[in-house]
Amino acid sequence: MAAERPGAWEVSRVLLLVGLAAFGGPVAHVALMRRQVVERRRWVGEREFLGMFAACNLIPGPSSTELAIYLGYRLAGWPGLVLGGVLFIAPAMLLMLGIAVAYTRFGATPAGSAIVHGVRPVVVAIMLWALVDLGRRVAGRWPLLLVGLAVLVLSRLGANPLLLLLAGGAAVVAPRALGRLRPVASVAVLAAVGWPQWLLAGTRGRALPLFLTFVKIGAVTYGSGYVLFAFLQADLVDGLGWIQPRQLVDAVAIGQVTPGPVFTTATFLGYLAAGVPGAVLATLGIFLPGFLLVPLLARIVRLIESRPGVRSFLDGVNVAVIGLIAAVGLQLGTASITDGWTAAIAALGFPVLLWRPLSAPAVVLAGAVAGLGLWLAS
Repeated sequence: MAAERPGAWEVSRVLLLVGLAAFGGPVAHVALMRRQVVERRRWVGEREFLGMFAACNLIPGPSSTELAIYLGYRLAGWPGLVLGGVLFIAPAMLLMLGIAVAYTRFGATPAGSAIVHGVRPVVVAIMLWALVDLGRRVAGRWPLLLVGLAVLVLSRLGANPLLLLLAGGAAVVAPRALGRLRPVASVAVLAAVGWPQWLLAGTRGRALPLFLTFVKIGAVTYGSGYVLFAFLQADLVDGLGWIQPRQLVDAVAIGQVTPGPVFTTATFLGYLAAGVPGAVLATLGIFLPGFLLVPLLARIVRLIESRPGVRSFLDGVNVAVIGLIAAVGLQLGTASITDGWTAAIAALGFPVLLWRPLSAPAVVLAGAVAGLGLWLAS
């Protein structure tokens, strides 16, 4: 039986502690939240907690962060939603901001360069692990695998990630009545909408474009935190040109060794693009859609449960996510694996992640030590 519902500050204090301690990505965040609110305090029941998490996976944005926001809202209303969400995000944001300042000052030193040289191949191993983990969902369903492969190819050719996610959903929904022609029709749908897109690059007045870019990314990044990097690559690297490819790889790596949401990578990149105001605006922008969507979750769940076509569309979006992650992984691999040592680090890191997924922070730190050791030995 669930205990008496707590106040906004009590809920928010627990979410702050989770945000401070939750190393290891969304799986660790959810496990710690479950321990705190289900097992220790009995604020919600097991079934209710799992239902809330399942609902958060149906909307774009970081699912574990949205679960924290949802818990705050369910337990303490609007004050819990705002305060709980902010305090869950704040530790990672502030830590990422401090790391970004240090990165800009010391990242180009020989020791700093050696560390990131060892960390970058670990990021490639993490992306490969994410592909394997997500790919299990569509194992044995070769039409969906074909859609994912088409998304991978079109992404490498320069297609816009948002269009590819929409096309992935359409590719599964539209051809349902075409019988055996379904796989061919799916690829045809993708080819029809997956043309290259370019953003207008700007060099002045970055604050508003940066904020709007991260609002858009937060509103459309669906299925996994790792697909976030496809949008960052398309918008900040290829489109606006404010971030270098290797800076994006470094941001991914730093996101693995800090607690809290992976989406606080936005803080790091916002600082590189426009200083402290950019860090604040990027963080606000990427998390804002989650704060707005969580109160609507009950209606969204009812819609999805009552419409088979919507469920099929989400299946297509999920497989498109896998294709986008594969495309980003290939690009990161090209930028990160530059010699035998980096190839060895990636090859060693991947099986460790398969064996112990929550070990990502330790594997990243091991890569940093290896890079530093190679520099000292040279």
